Amino acid sequence: MRKVSALKMASLKAPSAKRGPRVKARKPSSTARGRARKAVSVQGAPSVRERILEVAERMFAEHGMSGVGLRAITTEAKVNLASIAYHFGSKDGLLEALFAHRAAPIAQERLRLLDQCFAENDKPELEAILDAFLRPALTLGVQPQFGGPAFVKLRARLATEPVTTTRKILSKAFDLSSRKFIDAIALALPQMPRAEVEWRFHFMLGAMFYTMADSGRIQALTNGRVDPGDVKRALHHMIPFLAAGFRSAPVA
Repeated sequence: MRKVSALKMASLKAPSAKRGPRVKARKPSSTARGRARKAVSVQGAPSVRERILEVAERMFAEHGMSGVGLRAITTEAKVNLASIAYHFGSKDGLLEALFAHRAAPIAQERLRLLDQCFAENDKPELEAILDAFLRPALTLGVQPQFGGPAFVKLRARLATEPVTTTRKILSKAFDLSSRKFIDAIALALPQMPRAEVEWRFHFMLGAMFYTMADSGRIQALTNGRVDPGDVKRALHHMIPFLAAGFRSAPVA
């Protein structure tokens, strides 16, 4: 009996190999609970910031920057004015955030395609350079993750608005990449004066923005035979047209 009692006592004193030290369970802190709620909101409905951006993008595209007030945006997005002030500061800040979110991938893709042109050929063809500039604007822009038709129309609309703030936002988004393309076009056309290249780049922007705006005018004139919304076909016709314009004799 004593031996059995001793064995029992030894087994009780010996640490278990399967059990670790007991740790008292703690309730999650308020910070942890907040993170959990945030994770749920990210996986579920759009956040307040995302909702404001989505509504502002659509309304700016339909009515222009000057045609939309903050109250209209907050009503549509079902938020209060304080939410816009908190996330963006002002209407200008809202538009700048929208462009920073949507325009960066387009500018980056343009530069990637331009680098690819020069990797394949020290002196790439003019058509390849024009394609690298136009394709991201017309193809990436229409994809939902890059804003879809709303952002395409917004860019086209803002490009024609004579508002200083709007011009600054467009410049911040696209000037760096656009200057690199002007340099590349000038390199492809060494006989062309720099000023002529810059003027013709301006005319290319006009053709690009009007195509992006897709006003429906050309569809009405051609009974639908010409559709700028068909991006592949639009590029097929636009690039040779623009290349011929760039190559035409300089103005005397």
